[in-house]
Amino acid sequence: MTFRHSLQTWLLRDPLRYQGVHADLVSSRSGLTLEQYLWKSVRIAVLSGLLFALIGYVVSEFFIREVASGRGIYNVFNLQLPAPLGFLTGTLFVVSASVLLSFAVGSYLVYLLLLRLPGIEKNNRSIKINLTLHNAVAYMYAMRRGGAELMAIFYALSENAPIYGEVALEFRQVTRDVDYFGSDVITAVRHLSQTTPSAKLKDFLEDLLSVIGSGGNLSEFFAGRVRLYQEEARFEQKQFLTMLSMVAESYVTLFVAGPLFLIIIMVVMGMMGGPAVLQLSLVIYAIMPIGSLIFILLIDLVSGKAEKAERYVRAKELNTYADVQLIQKTGEESLFHQLRMYDKVRTLTHYIRHPFESFVNDVNHTLYVTIPVAILYLALVIWNIPYYADPELFIDVINAHIVIALLIVLVPYAIFYEIWSRKVRGIQAMIPDFLERMAGINRVGLTIAQAIAIMVNTNLGLLSYEIRRIKRDMDWGVNFSEALMRFEQRISTASIARTVTLITKASEMSGQIGEVLEIAASDAKMSETLKRERLAEMFIYTAIVYLSFFVFLFVVAVLATQFLPVLAHIGTSGISGAGPLSGLGSVPVKAFNRLLYHACLIQALFSGLIAGQMGEASLAAGVKHSCILLAIALITFSFIIVI
Repeated sequence: MTFRHSLQTWLLRDPLRYQGVHADLVSSRSGLTLEQYLWKSVRIAVLSGLLFALIGYVVSEFFIREVASGRGIYNVFNLQLPAPLGFLTGTLFVVSASVLLSFAVGSYLVYLLLLRLPGIEKNNRSIKINLTLHNAVAYMYAMRRGGAELMAIFYALSENAPIYGEVALEFRQVTRDVDYFGSDVITAVRHLSQTTPSAKLKDFLEDLLSVIGSGGNLSEFFAGRVRLYQEEARFEQKQFLTMLSMVAESYVTLFVAGPLFLIIIMVVMGMMGGPAVLQLSLVIYAIMPIGSLIFILLIDLVSGKAEKAERYVRAKELNTYADVQLIQKTGEESLFHQLRMYDKVRTLTHYIRHPFESFVNDVNHTLYVTIPVAILYLALVIWNIPYYADPELFIDVINAHIVIALLIVLVPYAIFYEIWSRKVRGIQAMIPDFLERMAGINRVGLTIAQAIAIMVNTNLGLLSYEIRRIKRDMDWGVNFSEALMRFEQRISTASIARTVTLITKASEMSGQIGEVLEIAASDAKMSETLKRERLAEMFIYTAIVYLSFFVFLFVVAVLATQFLPVLAHIGTSGISGAGPLSGLGSVPVKAFNRLLYHACLIQALFSGLIAGQMGEASLAAGVKHSCILLAIALITFSFIIVI
């Protein structure tokens, strides 16, 4: 413990040196003090330095062996070290110096990286805050229109963190300062403006303080900011699409054209007798999938995608009649047992009558069925495959069946996800029209519940069915807010969750929420417009992914059908003498064919996922593209190319 305190004192001897790190730790809400983070960083850096030292030892031993074998840079000038410095050329000294240098450099680099991690987390939080700030301000506006005080607005927003994400967590800092530190609301808001990672939220809070100080109208301020942020969202989307297009072009260049170039080179190296199979395996089984995963993470990072909204429903236990004496009546146990059995049978009957409803509502449920079916299929295939003495032949036979098993898992997932996605897109497309009509009805003096009763007879596509369900819930005694929450749970998307939260809170505060509904409609319309613009812009890059895969498959097919069979024929007939083609007899043509096949399969899987993530901002949406490309690769190599 003494060493730890001494090290912390030494690290903090210059207070200004770590001022930026301290600010980043506060803005990233890491929950660590500067001293704790520095001590943790030093420990990680030392452990990383040990790993670098091991790498330095291996590298130094390799170079020493290379020099001993006569390789390396030739000493043209025949320079010799003085006799007192002759120990510098000793093996022990070189290895020790390499280990110590690697440890020092590795520890220092890792330590510098760890000092920058809070800044990276701060930037990530800033992106997430900016993403939902206009939704949070609309929520604040709805409460203010209903007459809520500013602190009550902050409390309500901070309680909805599962729906509004990081921006709600930021406002928890205000409630914390007021509740636990005794600050007034102005001091707490000013402290948040100084520590928030988002420049946009900082400007909003500073303007809010100015309005409070001057006694301005908060409702007009919130309404103006909602409209301003909605206008800025279009410009931010254009910047995002520009970045996404650059990432897409980089992927096509590095992990479609790049591996294709390497594959051609390594096939030629195999013709020359070089160890190309191992190198080609490294490219196909390591570089291609790892690089694709890095690009998937990169796209997810630059997308700034909002987390899935969740609502935690509280169950309230009523103890109104807690003082009433209960009399246990016997003889009815069989009736309660029949009731429990009825509930189980009703649930089972519902699944039998609607077998696909569970898959549509939660597409992950398909995996409970398809994964066991795929495993059973592979087990039956292996059981029925005859014995082959050649393991290469066994691998070739089972290759296609592994792909079929993978398609058994992915195809139902893609189908039910697409059904759910089309349903949600159809409902979300009608939400702006629904809100605008609700606002018009509310403005003429009718309540929200009465507006829902009128909207039952309107034609809003897929949304009409959900409106009828909301009306039916209200007819059975459910209040308007709970009926909307049930609608939100059935659809389960972030945008609808925020819309429902906004409407329910506004209706609780006031019966006349026409202006709030108009702002919600404008926000929903803007979101749909931005989504359509993204689909239109990214469609071309989805097409590029398909075209690049077809080019990849075509080149690989040419290699497998035109080039490798020639090598096999030459290798069979043999070439006498020595020369650059003397290794043709040992070219593993079957291994090359299998590696090319696997390269196409890996390329198909990851290209499809990336196409879905770029076009529809979802890896699940890319499963259908992966299924299409995998099927094309399977058919090509099974019926066109003989492996």
